[in-house]
Amino acid sequence: MPNSDLSAAGTTLLFSPSFFYRFDQKQWKDQKPYPPYGTIYAASLMQQEGFSVNLFDTHLKESTSEIEPVLKSLRPRYLIIYDDGFNYLTKMCLTAMRAAAFELINYGKSGECRIIVCNSDAADHYDLYLKQGADFVILGEGELTLLELLKSLEANEKGQAHVAGLAFRRDEVSICTLPRPVLKDLDALPDPAWDLIDMPAYQSLWQASEGYFSLNLATTRGCPYKCNWCAKPIYGNRYNSRSPQRVVGEMSTLHARYGVSHFWMADDIFGLNPKWVQQFQQEILSRDLQIKIKIQSRADLLVQENYIKSLVEAGIKEVWIGAESGSQKVLDAMDKGTTIQQIEQSTRLLQAYKVRVGFFLQFAYPGESMVEIKETISMMLRLMPDDIGISISYPLPGTLFYERVKHQLRSKQNWVDSDDLDTMYIAAYSPAFYKQLHRFVHKLFRLKQGWLNLGAVIRGKRRITRAALKSIASLVYYLPAVTADRFKLYRLSTP
Repeated sequence: MPNSDLSAAGTTLLFSPSFFYRFDQKQWKDQKPYPPYGTIYAASLMQQEGFSVNLFDTHLKESTSEIEPVLKSLRPRYLIIYDDGFNYLTKMCLTAMRAAAFELINYGKSGECRIIVCNSDAADHYDLYLKQGADFVILGEGELTLLELLKSLEANEKGQAHVAGLAFRRDEVSICTLPRPVLKDLDALPDPAWDLIDMPAYQSLWQASEGYFSLNLATTRGCPYKCNWCAKPIYGNRYNSRSPQRVVGEMSTLHARYGVSHFWMADDIFGLNPKWVQQFQQEILSRDLQIKIKIQSRADLLVQENYIKSLVEAGIKEVWIGAESGSQKVLDAMDKGTTIQQIEQSTRLLQAYKVRVGFFLQFAYPGESMVEIKETISMMLRLMPDDIGISISYPLPGTLFYERVKHQLRSKQNWVDSDDLDTMYIAAYSPAFYKQLHRFVHKLFRLKQGWLNLGAVIRGKRRITRAALKSIASLVYYLPAVTADRFKLYRLSTP
């Protein structure tokens, strides 16, 4: 995308996501943060078009108040609150995120900035943000809308009704312009502005916690599947890919420049097209790029051995599967489009190729009873992935699931943070039950891991490593803890 207008040179933009590192309780505890990838994607295009761009990276901040000296120093004309749309937690519109966005709006207004907001919550509730003081809310994919808006404002055009994908207020009335078509040619965008990121800060956190440096990347936008609990307020149901050459080129640069040895692919689904995966593999091999990659995928895509081979040869070391439930009844109710057999087949195949497997598990979906809960726990213990992530079904605006339960929603309609795990609708059991279930299943999983590691070491099938010894030693804690938690769960199990 050529630089068509350098008249904006000197106009300062301050980008800031509203998602704070501390809102994600697991990342905060594990000290494994990722930069706001979607934010620096948009920032890069503005840089290319001649704007002076700065980043207030909330992922490394403790408080919104830290933006005050930045505003006083830079005196930006625009404060652009632009969340990372590749971070799945931004879809959940955490209450703490909205509060942080409102605080940033207030600081920006005090600094006489024009405020532009682009995030999932604002797309769903643009009126709240406009009444709070935002001048514009971007609806959907943000880069081209933001660029067109900024050019219009810099040209002092009267009104922005011609800019597609926008919400603003006129005469105390909120106005939405026509939707903007989804960007299909992702290679038309420049690579993200990694120069805005404080790389040493991220690198030191990762090195201290994991002993290597990992960064996040995205190869695609959107998801073509129809899981009825999954919202797609930014990228929609379409699925568009960057070219393998551009993706591997970016990875190669980050590896050479910053010593990045591990990448988390933030795509909803990585490698949907087998041909794309083969080209990606060839690019990795041709550059002799020695890296490790973690991806997210679906069970039904991982049942072909040739496909798994291509992934492994490209450097895929860990795959997280949206298993969700061990009950076919629940999977069908979710419109998941996968089967228990596919979950088992894909897990066994990945394990045969020494790929780490993670399961996303979801409880409390309407219609789930104790029978289905036990089926999910049984599947987990039978297949024993390397890791699990447990959530409670969360009603996202714009989904069929939300429409089904919205009349049940209490005054609380968003979690405060990622550790909240409250059921905001009428589920089979109490919110306290599901929070206890979350703890119990995690402990049960770690308990079996410990027994398996102990057996493997005794039989000489596993080397005595620090990780193995830690897992075995944890049996002393998890054995009584699981017993106690099982009793607590029973006491809470009255429907």
